[in-house]
Amino acid sequence: MAREITALTFQKRNKDRVNVYLDGEFAFGLAAIEAARLHVGQTLSDDEIVELQRKDDVERAYERALNYLSYRPRSEGEIRRNLRRKDVDPPVIDAVIARLTRAGLLDDREFARYWVDNRARFNPRGRRGLQHELRQRGVSRRIIEDVLESYDVHTAARKVVEAGARRLSREAPEDFRRKLQAYMARRGFSYGVIKPLVQEKIDERARQEEGE
Repeated sequence: MAREITALTFQKRNKDRVNVYLDGEFAFGLAAIEAARLHVGQTLSDDEIVELQRKDDVERAYERALNYLSYRPRSEGEIRRNLRRKDVDPPVIDAVIARLTRAGLLDDREFARYWVDNRARFNPRGRRGLQHELRQRGVSRRIIEDVLESYDVHTAARKVVEAGARRLSREAPEDFRRKLQAYMARRGFSYGVIKPLVQEKIDERARQEEGE
């Protein structure tokens, strides 16, 4: 059944949205860019109304996703989880993901590079730790392995062992090795990487103590 648009008014709290009135009653809200295509006196079929509402669902979910992206880059998996928590329907989520991808705002490979680079600079992790973090964010195993192929795990491990050794410098010798190994293991380094670096710090500490 066709219904007539009897009024189009900007919302008081959000001038980017318009209230659409059909047959004298409020029917739904629309983004102003969509409402600009409508006019008072125009008739809308049931299918046209459903399509306008679907487009608005996508628009509102897209704005939510943009807000979520404004804090830092996100993976596709993070965007999907965030929208699901807001009870957005799966077809709408798919449409938002496609739109973000077309706009160049969503790329799991670039996200993985960002994540690894950021960790290397400010909070280094081992390969195992990075793999775990990226998998938690929904990045595919293939992308993770590709991005980590050039990762300098030894440089990262050296930064961590230096920080850990400073933090644990007051520990008794028998605790120093155990706690430093655990400190590095929690950051995702393998035993093969941990062992020689921890031994290096133990030897360095022993030389310092001998020189006192």
